[in-house]
Amino acid sequence: MDKSTNINISVEEESNAMSLSKMEPNIGPSALDIRRLYSEQGLFTYDPGFTATASCQSKITYIDGEKGILLHRGYNVKELAKKSTFLEVAYLLLNGELPNKEEMQSFSNEIAGNNNLSLKTRQFFNGFEKNSHPMALLCSITAALSASYHDDLDNTDKNQRIQNSIRLIAKMPTIAAMSHRYLSDLDIIEPSKDLSYTRNMLNMIFGNFDKDSVLNDTVEKAIDRILILHADHEQNASTSTVRLAGSSYANPFACVAAGIGSLWGPYHGGANEAVLKMLGEIESKDNISKYLKKAKDKSDPFKLMGFGHRVYKNHDPRATVLKESCDEVLDALGVNDPMLKLAKELETIALEDEYFINKKLFPNVDFYSGIILKAIGIPTSMFTVLFAVSRTTGWVSQWKEMLEDPHQKIGRPRQLYMGKTERNYTNIDNRDN
Repeated sequence: MDKSTNINISVEEESNAMSLSKMEPNIGPSALDIRRLYSEQGLFTYDPGFTATASCQSKITYIDGEKGILLHRGYNVKELAKKSTFLEVAYLLLNGELPNKEEMQSFSNEIAGNNNLSLKTRQFFNGFEKNSHPMALLCSITAALSASYHDDLDNTDKNQRIQNSIRLIAKMPTIAAMSHRYLSDLDIIEPSKDLSYTRNMLNMIFGNFDKDSVLNDTVEKAIDRILILHADHEQNASTSTVRLAGSSYANPFACVAAGIGSLWGPYHGGANEAVLKMLGEIESKDNISKYLKKAKDKSDPFKLMGFGHRVYKNHDPRATVLKESCDEVLDALGVNDPMLKLAKELETIALEDEYFINKKLFPNVDFYSGIILKAIGIPTSMFTVLFAVSRTTGWVSQWKEMLEDPHQKIGRPRQLYMGKTERNYTNIDNRDN
């Protein structure tokens, strides 16, 4: 039940004052319930980007940007990243509680049993040019899965909602890996039912995982942590896209494909890829001071990618965990890559610079994940793809929660119309040139 109190707001004239409910969450800032504002006052709110608007009630993820806190179902993401596994976190997000041993085994078996693609679905890969971006394949083939399960798309059926959620979580690494192998002219590696979720994905991408000394347990744990830390992040652009598409009762494959399209944008899922592009522009540690000056100059278009965060006004809690993994991976692999050395040098200098300290522009999760993926040998174009693999579990959890919310309606934002008022049509012969 909503915890609420009433407050009065005045609209232009005192006589138009009305009482609105102030809703209290379990944690975080209060919200005004403005659902009656238009019907009673003929007004609606103007909020570009919906940055001050709660579009739903949720029990999945909580973020405190000021304190640098991220909770999944009440569990701190730092603790989950250090003690849990991605598949266990997927179960938690989807079902609300951590699984016991029997539940975990059953869930793992279901994921493994659904991780393959049909022969007809695989034929879609052949329709793409070899210079395509892998996100194009991921988005298209995810949407095409709805054709494989056209008899199981009843969103009102709880069992079908769960089954399709499992299918999406299970098949996303396979689509991702097969996209990479196809675009790289490499033989497809079949998914395994015996390897862990993360180990299986790496094996499908690289091949011979257990025989390749580069892909060791340290690497697997680092990738698993990256997946955990990207699994869900409240009502971000792609998650909101999935919810908005799902509010029309579109099938989950189409909804997740819409989310992938939103994630593809460089301001969202492409941030860690942008980190490497920035490092390529800086080129040498001798140029770091020059580029730091450019970053401080508001008139300069250069941006220091991978530092600071729109939500977190202090440290990004995910970055704290990934910094540890980043150091472990670089030590374990002994990679002699000038770009990685440049990244570490930039990190050191920026963390000691008073400007960035005062502005609280600390390295974020994208900075460290980009370094880790680069060190392992993941192609830059695959960075956002792996983000999508991880975020799928959050998307389906949010989609499922939305459909089960009795307050949810089809998404229909309003607008503040600033165009022409009604006017008469003029025949083309009478119009001014």
